[in-house]
Amino acid sequence: MKTLKLFKLLFTSLFILALTTQTSVAQTYNLDNSTSTLKIDGTSNLHDWQIIAENQQGKLLADFEDGKLTKIQQLDFIVIAESLKSGKSGMDKNTYKALNTEKYKQITFKLSKVNNINCSGDVCKVSVNGNLTISGSTKPINISFDMKIEESKISLIGSKTIKMTDFGVDPPKAMFGTITTGDAIDIKFHSIFKK
Repeated sequence: MKTLKLFKLLFTSLFILALTTQTSVAQTYNLDNSTSTLKIDGTSNLHDWQIIAENQQGKLLADFEDGKLTKIQQLDFIVIAESLKSGKSGMDKNTYKALNTEKYKQITFKLSKVNNINCSGDVCKVSVNGNLTISGSTKPINISFDMKIEESKISLIGSKTIKMTDFGVDPPKAMFGTITTGDAIDIKFHSIFKK
């Protein structure tokens, strides 16, 4: 009889513990190229220009506790360099030449450290450090973005200004050097990661 009471007490205690213990779950998401956008805005001595990445890949591994984001373990982006398109073949050729795409096929970003995650409801303000590789040159950068969490997908929305010369890229020129592009470019992204 005592054994039965002890068993019931133990079972009840374990059941209550299971209900009150927070559950931590790691989830993997892959970038959906068809719904994601990455645009590069730049300037020149003639007019402003924009290039759009048509082929992106990526992976996001995040930890959730009771449905709330607690940690980002992995965040990787890959852009196929020759999928950058401006709508003008001459400009695209100059871009690929400046990026040396025959040798360096990809532009990549790899997370190295999460500085801050501040969530309010299903939207988090996130600041991270990572390594950006362009034309074979890797530099550490800091980037901040909004992270919207939905049932089966995560959206990352943000922008970052960089200088091409920081990565050893000479700003593209056209028309025998009479058209020169500015060194600074703005990278704007709306990346959709799905389970």
